[in-house]
Amino acid sequence: MLFPAPEVLSEALSRVAVGLARLKGINETADLSDSGYDIQFDEWDWEVGVGIYGLLRHAEAIQDRSLIDAIARWYDWQIGRGLPPRQVNSSSPMLPLCVLIDHVDRPDWEELVRDWADWLVTSLAKTEDGGFQHVVKERMNDGELWDDTLFMTCLFLARAGQRFGRQDWIEEAFYQFMVHERFLADPVTGLWYHGWTFHGRHNFAKAFWARGNSWITVAIPELFGLVEHVPAHLKRHLVHILGGQLRTLAAHQRDNGMFNTLVCDPTSPEETSATAAIAYGILRGMDLGIVDESYRPVAERALAAVLSRIDGSGIVLQVSDGTPMGHTLEFYRQIPNVPAPYGQALVMLLLVRAMSEASQAGGRGSGRDN
Repeated sequence: MLFPAPEVLSEALSRVAVGLARLKGINETADLSDSGYDIQFDEWDWEVGVGIYGLLRHAEAIQDRSLIDAIARWYDWQIGRGLPPRQVNSSSPMLPLCVLIDHVDRPDWEELVRDWADWLVTSLAKTEDGGFQHVVKERMNDGELWDDTLFMTCLFLARAGQRFGRQDWIEEAFYQFMVHERFLADPVTGLWYHGWTFHGRHNFAKAFWARGNSWITVAIPELFGLVEHVPAHLKRHLVHILGGQLRTLAAHQRDNGMFNTLVCDPTSPEETSATAAIAYGILRGMDLGIVDESYRPVAERALAAVLSRIDGSGIVLQVSDGTPMGHTLEFYRQIPNVPAPYGQALVMLLLVRAMSEASQAGGRGSGRDN
């Protein structure tokens, strides 16, 4: 299977970026701003944090200063009106902010990054074994570890540690990967459960939720890309963890390239954001030499499936709503689909990566020699 030509990917990427700009809230779209490209999403939380990370990586890839400025305007607006209480999900916008400060001269934002990273280490509620408790705006989730946490907090913490020379922050991010893997990764399948509670010591519905797994597929390669030096023993361990997960994911990919909301349940809905994230994680891992080339067809099939689920206005379809912890598998099957910034972002990350490779290959193939 071949990657589409660069111009096809570029057009799709532009549409998805416009779709992101039209989102004012979850399942709420608005007309584009008359003043040019502006992010209209009203709430500072995980959904837009993931969205802006994808948008910023797109802006960096094409060296679009106006897009970087639009992202900076959104942060100026949000920070200026006052940020919400700190918790796991509200930490998500800090990852793109920690990248953005390389492009703007804002000492006040640098100080915010430092202070928030220090808060994660010193003040965020911890579980047994020192895990980051998945505190969210709705509830404390006492004693709970969720697979989402690594993407929402630990990538930011690792990046901040690298940026400001704080090895202790980097080490804490490394530790969180290990403690979450201990309680969430299934040694039989290699897949990750959505959550774990120390109250009763169980994995809730034992759900192999696709987007939760995809956060891990992305987070492990991104960690290696954000930190200059990962200790050899930890790198070896995480590479095997990722490989075990990918073996089972590949075995459960649908013939049409999609993944189901419950990875091992073909009767559960197909889900686009997870499909895009898994494909991106595979390709990003191949770039870093931690994912075997044999997984390329999985990513190619997923890319084709994702491209067919972008509507004319740039909204990514079949993206499931934000998903709290389920106590039954049926709960996951019933999550509705909504237009959401994280769906836009995960597709953008995939398209940026695919477009880079297609361009290098002259649009003629999948670049297997690279």
